[in-house]
Amino acid sequence: MTKPGKMIPPGETIGILGGGQLGRMLAMAAAQLGYRCHVYAPEADSIAAEVSAAFTCAAWDDADAMARFATGCAVVTYEFENVPVAPLAALGTVPLLPGSRALEIAQDRLNEKEFVTALGGVTAPFLPVSTQADLARAVGEIGAPGILKTRRDGYDGKGQWRIMAEADADAVPPIASPLVYEGFVRFAAEFSVILCRAPDGEVRFWDSARNVHESGILATSTVPAGPPVTEQVEAARALARKVADALDYTGVLTLEFFATDDGPVFNEMAPRVHNSGHWTIEGALTSQFENHIRAICGLPLGDPALAARGVEMRNLIGDDAHGWAAILSDPANHLHLYGKAAARPGRKMGHVTRLAL
Repeated sequence: MTKPGKMIPPGETIGILGGGQLGRMLAMAAAQLGYRCHVYAPEADSIAAEVSAAFTCAAWDDADAMARFATGCAVVTYEFENVPVAPLAALGTVPLLPGSRALEIAQDRLNEKEFVTALGGVTAPFLPVSTQADLARAVGEIGAPGILKTRRDGYDGKGQWRIMAEADADAVPPIASPLVYEGFVRFAAEFSVILCRAPDGEVRFWDSARNVHESGILATSTVPAGPPVTEQVEAARALARKVADALDYTGVLTLEFFATDDGPVFNEMAPRVHNSGHWTIEGALTSQFENHIRAICGLPLGDPALAARGVEMRNLIGDDAHGWAAILSDPANHLHLYGKAAARPGRKMGHVTRLAL
């Protein structure tokens, strides 16, 4: 089988773990470069499988299915960070890029913060919480306001409780899984650093987008990000490079930051292509999806430079996607609908990108 770093020629098959919109866009970028994709996901309704050559619908812990899936793949990647790590042993000698260590760290918010702190990164003050007594101590030590988060599986604002005052801790549901309490960070803006690292260690960065969230879900990403983000990007990039090098990472990696009066504060990482980088499809010379495929296949990386003076990406959440005709009435808009069958509150149905030429 192909070893990590060895060039995988077009015509081979790339395995993608996960069947959502990120996998869909990875598969479309792979097809442009001449690769076939094979999606593995436990959900039968897979929008990534719709644009792929093959689909295995099986549970993550189905070792036989995972092994059969691997036999036809030259390399395997993943589209989200909550793929269980232990079952991936069934991939055998087929390279998994990025590697499983990135998954292990990103899947646990406490491990993630400790890992970044050890590399010199600045995070919100945090403490682990396993009991109500732990929570009371954490709130007493760190103070309020703060946010109590599940250590695993939370995304888009799920699995979080705001603690605005010490008394709010009493209203938290009984603690049944490991949590982490974070002190509130006062920030001027949120931004992301998205890089792509090749197997030989070459790193390329896209311009950082200013991200605006609504109800815990990314609403818009705008490039250029403007001050104070522009003054803090270099420090944030330096940390992101340390993270990528420490993991011997291959592919696209995303770190999210708060821009504060004291510099960039790390929020969380995603070892994958990222929603805040969707603007790169039209807005950069090489998109995050294409460069991820290039990296895991051992191809030279493309130029991530801006292809326009400015770019804004807006997520289409729930029923927003029904306004596609109005969106397309503006010729400057680029519409991406993910093909999901049913809209519901908080569900990402697509996005629209507008270029300032």
